[in-house]
Formats: sequence, C-alpha cells, structure tokens
Amino acid sequence: MSVRVDTLVAVPGRASRRRREALTGIGLLLPSVALVVAFTIFPVGYNVWLGFYAKHSLRATSAWVGLGNYTQILTDPDFWRSVWLATVYAVASTALQIVVGVAGALILHRRFAGCDFLRGVALFPYMIPTVIAVFVWRWLMNDLYGVIPYVLSALRIPGMPEAWLTHSTIMWVLIVLSVWTFFPFVLVNVLARLQTIPLELYDAARVDGASAVRQFVHVTLPQLRNVLLIVLLLRGIWMFTKFDVPWLLGFGGGAGEAIRTLPVFTYQRSFTYYQAGMGAALSNVMLALLLMAVTIYFVAFPPEADETDG
Repeated sequence: MSVRVDTLVAVPGRASRRRREALTGIGLLLPSVALVVAFTIFPVGYNVWLGFYAKHSLRATSAWVGLGNYTQILTDPDFWRSVWLATVYAVASTALQIVVGVAGALILHRRFAGCDFLRGVALFPYMIPTVIAVFVWRWLMNDLYGVIPYVLSALRIPGMPEAWLTHSTIMWVLIVLSVWTFFPFVLVNVLARLQTIPLELYDAARVDGASAVRQFVHVTLPQLRNVLLIVLLLRGIWMFTKFDVPWLLGFGGGAGEAIRTLPVFTYQRSFTYYQAGMGAALSNVMLALLLMAVTIYFVAFPPEADETDG
C-alpha cells in the first residue's frame, strides 16, 4: 500500500517537471519562431497579398485588381524576354562556374610548391565586394581605355568585337564576370570533398589499369556527385535571382537592356515605374518559377545516401 501511495505522489511531480521542461523548450524556441515569422513568413505573405493590388510605390493608395497584374505580366513580351535572359545567364554562368571550379579544385588538390598560396589567391574574387568587382570589369572591358580589348586587338584574333559593353556582347561580359567572381564557391566545396575521398579507390583503379581520365570518370565524379548536385542547385538559384551584378554592369547605358534579367525587370517595375503591385506580382511569378525548377531538379536528381568509404 505504501508503494502505491509513493507512486501516486511521484506521478504529479514528474508531470509537472515535464510540463516545465516543455514550457522552457517553447520559450527558447519563441525568439527563433518570431524571427522566422517577422523576416520570412510575413514578408512573403504580404508580397502575395500585394500582388493582387495596383499600388503606387510611394503613395498609400491602392486598388484591388485581382489577377489583373498577372494577366498583364503573362501578355507582356518584355517579361518573357527578361525570363529568357535570366535563364541564359543562370544556365551559362552556373555551368561555367562548375567547370572552372572543378578544374581548379583538381589542380589545387595536388601538393606542389606554392599550393597553399594559390589556394588563398583563388578565394580572392569571392572576397571582393560585388560593386568593386563590377566596376573593375567595366574598366577592364571599356572600348576606349580597357586593358582586355587592347590586348585582344593587339593579338589580332579574328572575329573579336571592337567594343564589348554593347547590346550584342554585354551578356558575355556579364557571364565571364560572374564566373570569375563566384567560381571560388564551387572550388572550395569540391576541394573539401576531394580531400575526403579514400586513396585506396585510386590505388585499386591504377591496379586495374585505369588511366587518369578513367579514374576521374569512374572514381572522382561518383564521389563528387552529391556535392556537385548541391552546388548546382544553390548556384542556379542564386544566379537566376542575381540582381546586383547585372544592374551595376548595365546601368547608365542602353546596353543594359540586353542584360535586363527578371530581377532587374522586377526592380524597375517597383522603383523606376513605381508599380509596387506589379513588382510584387513579378516576384511571386519568379518564386513560382524557382519552385517549379527545384521540383523538376529533385525529380531528375533524387537524393542518394552518402557514399561509404571502401
């Protein structure tokens, strides 16, 4: 009988302790939840709501238009051109970043004199503020006093344009600039994965008579698969939504129309034409396009379990 009484007395104590622990856990989570609501859920929800209104960016007046903004967007040829330019820019720059980053990682993975110094130098473009990097490249590519056009003209390479910051070539400058600026992100991630690949795999491949190319194809690439897929997803999203580089490179001149990607087009609608509702609708469309692309990505490249050593 005494055991039962002790048990009945102890149960409420355990229940109250668990309740206090639960309340403590909820209290610790509340600041994080508040931050997520304030800086993620509320802005996204407000932007979705604003997309159904015709609202001036500087005035408090607004008018309900329903799907009018989206109807106007889908029938606007400038919108589809901006989507095409954003897609070309994202695909080309991301693909070249991966190629250059993987090549650089393979070189810096081997030990040689000055390897550590070159690893630090390779990170330099990624550490430069974007505005400085863009203005340096605008100076380098200037058709009057730029270093790169001068060198190319001195080499007399056939087919080289006389001016690079024009409608026909500024997209190439934007892509090269973006690759130079952001390839260190790929390099660091790939290099970190290369240093964890077991050397026994390469020894076994050499015993089987595999050449360096076959070792790269059958050993290195499978080990890099998960890292490359993550890098591809992140860099693709970031380049599609990149605003500062196209805007800084193209502003102040007519050639900027040739690199008016979707983020730049959205910004102009919001802060040049003061159409806040239209800008919100454009950003909602951009979010929908990214969600569609991410869904297709995960269907095409389903996640796999991490590779096990050996």
